[in-house]
Amino acid sequence: MMNRVLFLCTTNSCRSQIAEGILKIMGKDDFEVHSAGVKATSVHPLAIQVMREEGIDISNQKSNVVSEFMGQEFDYVVTLCGVNAKSACPVFVGKAKNRLHWDFSDPAEAEGSQDEKLEVFRKVRDQIRTRTEEFIKESKELRG
Repeated sequence: MMNRVLFLCTTNSCRSQIAEGILKIMGKDDFEVHSAGVKATSVHPLAIQVMREEGIDISNQKSNVVSEFMGQEFDYVVTLCGVNAKSACPVFVGKAKNRLHWDFSDPAEAEGSQDEKLEVFRKVRDQIRTRTEEFIKESKELRG
């Protein structure tokens, strides 16, 4: 049986999209993966670019609003917001067996040249990949 996972972020444009893309590839047989935000925007072009560098195409992923998932049940709801989030991290009021928080800065707030922004996106992507690998391992241990 697949674990249902919902990644939540403020705008569902970067961190939650990256996490969705990584978990869909790394945990494809064990997880049904979705992402959402407080408001729908679009998938950030630099998120698409740094994921493409890893061979993962998130260009067809859609930015969703958390209310689209009301009434659904998830095994894991994971919020991805930084400590100093400018806006409140979204809350999922639906049914969730496990609620987790992964603290990552928002790469969309990176400043500087295009190369400097790309470096921030790559750093956050790599941090999310590492945390996702740990999450997959932990969930397998819980299932026995």
